[in-house]
Amino acid sequence: MRIVITGANRGLGYELTAAAAQRGHSIIAGIRSAKPEGKLLDLIGRFPGQIEAVELDVCHEETVAQLAQNLMADGQAVDAIINNAGILLGRGVSIEALQMEDVTRSFEINLFGPMRVIKHLLPLVPDGPSRAIINISSEAGSLSNAYGGDYPYAISKTAINMLSKQLKKYVRGRGIRVYALHPGWIKTDMGGEKAPGDPVESAQGIIDILELRKDIDPEHFFINFKGEPMPI
Repeated sequence: MRIVITGANRGLGYELTAAAAQRGHSIIAGIRSAKPEGKLLDLIGRFPGQIEAVELDVCHEETVAQLAQNLMADGQAVDAIINNAGILLGRGVSIEALQMEDVTRSFEINLFGPMRVIKHLLPLVPDGPSRAIINISSEAGSLSNAYGGDYPYAISKTAINMLSKQLKKYVRGRGIRVYALHPGWIKTDMGGEKAPGDPVESAQGIIDILELRKDIDPEHFFINFKGEPMPI
């Protein structure tokens, strides 16, 4: 399986890349820089020929379009897309003190970024239930559990849930699975040290979902990393 993962250089994106490589998949690891470094570079060395790091800044559509053009020119299909790149700004800030720049930036990365990726890479995804698009979301995006805070993050994640629902309808005839996925509150730069969840466990669960190891009701589109439905 060839998997495109955005934000692959750290946090959940790195763990997803590692988990997929360990299972023998080919990964196109999207990063904002031109060259991989640090942990991702070491990981590429451990799995030669399996991980290709590419410059993919979800805020710059030309980098996404270039990737699609390169894949098409090489006759390569994409079996799965994991839109993982995301940002958390304005945490705990009241609506009265909210910086609107944080809202704009959050939508730019958390919503418009995945839209750009899907726009250009969806034509490269073959039909069939073995293919999937996973948009990393959050329980913060649940309307029924709205808690009156983290406005930029929560509202952008509600929007990515809607995008996932729309896309699921759009590709239904092609058999492609689409999910908005809550990875859990995990220990990453975004989640912080107080987070109880393990990003390795979350990543393994997400790859299980890609590999059809979880029994998921086909009507569900908002799920967690275990394949369980989340409240909309």
